[in-house]
Amino acid sequence: MLQDGTAKAIKPNDKPIPDGTVTGLRLHSTKAKARGAWKLRFISPETGERRDMGLGVYPDITINEARKLANKARGQIALGIDPISARTSEKKAAQIEANILTFEDAAQKVHTNSKAGWKNGKHQAQWITTLRTYVFPNMGHKLLSEIDVNDVAESLRPIWLTKAETASRVKQRIHHVMEWACAQQIIVGNPVNGVQHLLPKQPSASIRVQNFPAMPWRIIPNFVEKDIGDANNVSRALLLFVILTAVRSGEARKAQWSEFDLKQRIWTIPANRMKAQVMHRVPLSGPVMELLEKRQQTPSKRGLVFPSPRAGTILTDMALTSFLRKHRARSDVAGRVATAHGFRSGFRDWASENNYPRDYAERALAHTIKNASEAAYHRTDLLEQRRPMMESWAKHVISEKKVQSF
Repeated sequence: MLQDGTAKAIKPNDKPIPDGTVTGLRLHSTKAKARGAWKLRFISPETGERRDMGLGVYPDITINEARKLANKARGQIALGIDPISARTSEKKAAQIEANILTFEDAAQKVHTNSKAGWKNGKHQAQWITTLRTYVFPNMGHKLLSEIDVNDVAESLRPIWLTKAETASRVKQRIHHVMEWACAQQIIVGNPVNGVQHLLPKQPSASIRVQNFPAMPWRIIPNFVEKDIGDANNVSRALLLFVILTAVRSGEARKAQWSEFDLKQRIWTIPANRMKAQVMHRVPLSGPVMELLEKRQQTPSKRGLVFPSPRAGTILTDMALTSFLRKHRARSDVAGRVATAHGFRSGFRDWASENNYPRDYAERALAHTIKNASEAAYHRTDLLEQRRPMMESWAKHVISEKKVQSF
């Protein structure tokens, strides 16, 4: 059985080394020291002739990879197929496809193949929508084999400076499609490489990035008192719940009654709903408990805590955005409308200015610890230690009397 030590020791003019695992698989010497060429010797089931099939170069193709390729070829032989002839036919088919497949066709194929692995439905839709908006009009009709770096540059140019973040994502998606075409042997070389040399320099990321507009924590009670304190409305109740728990709006919108232990006053959000893919526990303050008791009076066939009023399904991510826009919830001196996510920032500032330990606030927000050494010591979520902090936050945000209106 061929081992790496033997393979690495191969020298020019050495005799072929049999693998000993797959019949006919051998490592042939090349002109370069410590590099060998994989070949599979077999009898063609179509012609009866002895043939050698190249499987790549060692160590670029490892021993295990060579065995897999050889076993695949042996499987074809067992079915009466000559693997060399089959590979040639595949290359010809790819060349034919290159002459008929447009960028739009390829993008649709890649999107269909990839979206099954994307958990975020919004990302699935945005991926193809951005290409349809910014790329298809310019080069969607072009054959893959005709597209060059200039086509890519002209598709990106209108948004390169004005929508830098969007342009970056679109560029990545074009690159993904063209890499797929390369892997399919439809084209040679990705035309996206080097496109930045044909476009002006973008503003630095530090200039482009803007935080979510956040309402200052000191004025949140006034906003709650004035705009969300007097109505029994699911969007209003959801917004108050988001503010009080400091969770992400998506985690709250999809909240299920089965996730709540109201006796222990704990909400457990499953890992598949969390950004970091780690289960998160939220201690429930008194005002949150009263809000939930009020929500229990509204039946939900799907078990949702905050179902949409008509269909009873999960509220869209625009529900809170629309509410905040409608009520002109200003966040800063620039007059930007506050976002639901921005209330997490308000909570974080409040915790800092009220001298709560950093660990408590970070765990409440379910933030990922980027420092690997620090993360290794974080083996508890400090649930009970966080309870007093969340109670104090709730008292700051809203009085118990106001919760009764929900």
